[in-house]
Amino acid sequence: MSSYQKELEKYRDIDEDEILRTLSPEELEQLDCELQEMDPENMLLPAGLRQRDQTKKSPTGPLDRDALLQYLEQQALEVKERDDLVPFTGEKKGKPYIQPKREIPAEEQITLEPELEEALAHATDAEMCDIAAILGMYTLMSNKQYYDAICSGEICNTEGISSVVQPDKYKPVPDEPPNPTKIEEILKSVRSNDKNLEEVNLNNIQDIPIAMLTELCAAMKTNTHVRSFSLVATKSGDPIANAVADMLRENRSVQSLNIESNFISSTGLMAVLKAVRENATLTELRVDNQRQWPGDAVEMEMATVLEQCPSIVRFGYHFTQQGPRARAAQAMTRNNELRE
Repeated sequence: MSSYQKELEKYRDIDEDEILRTLSPEELEQLDCELQEMDPENMLLPAGLRQRDQTKKSPTGPLDRDALLQYLEQQALEVKERDDLVPFTGEKKGKPYIQPKREIPAEEQITLEPELEEALAHATDAEMCDIAAILGMYTLMSNKQYYDAICSGEICNTEGISSVVQPDKYKPVPDEPPNPTKIEEILKSVRSNDKNLEEVNLNNIQDIPIAMLTELCAAMKTNTHVRSFSLVATKSGDPIANAVADMLRENRSVQSLNIESNFISSTGLMAVLKAVRENATLTELRVDNQRQWPGDAVEMEMATVLEQCPSIVRFGYHFTQQGPRARAAQAMTRNNELRE
């Protein structure tokens, strides 16, 4: 038994109640204050709840956070910084690491003919790069250097193998300028059946109200001069698809319709495809890249429409199923042959 345990043994038979009865009121009050400490070791409790409040002074006023922070910053600026135990002089100690030269074993040494040794000794970096490409050492160079050396009969890698760390420089592609079309003027021209308006291009205009697009499709029903109608990336949904379907049932002048890159579901695409069956003048239809895949039923309907509508010679959609894809390809081949 350790000495600490022996020290605790003398407190085992103490009667706590007897000790409490002998305490005076002042001592009991002091004991009560000591027992108010909750849990000093509990890090989950705020600091104000880990022990009793021992402040004897009354508060001087409400808490002013900005004044407190300003006082703490001022105190920090007034405290003198501690001097470094060892002042920094910038002196470099030690020796730089030099990688030891590896001696090539005799069995790994390669002996070439004197002519080859002399040619390699005096070869430039560009010539070494082409030789590495011819020998198939494509890991030592970029893809552009490798294919330039293989496909060209002349030395074209003038920068040598050291250029593999440099990325290939490509000409920056400028962003496509915004669509300058004004929807109000287009709507007015479509309603008046302007003979000079043969193409309606609203591509990439994403702030067109649904009501205005619906009015435009309604005005297209009686228009006889517009040949191309494009609504690419206009955030059009099923309401616009239904309006386009109603337009196709009555319009007999539109030859090209493009509604790619929109939010049209399978229901909207099915309505457009059913309307295409009733239109004999449409020659081009593009409905690809919608927000969600339309499904097998819509792809089968696409193939059926292409088979039943010989006027369509260009169709834009990437089929995911082999059956509709084969039927659509066969139908497009037949339609183009009939046009010829």
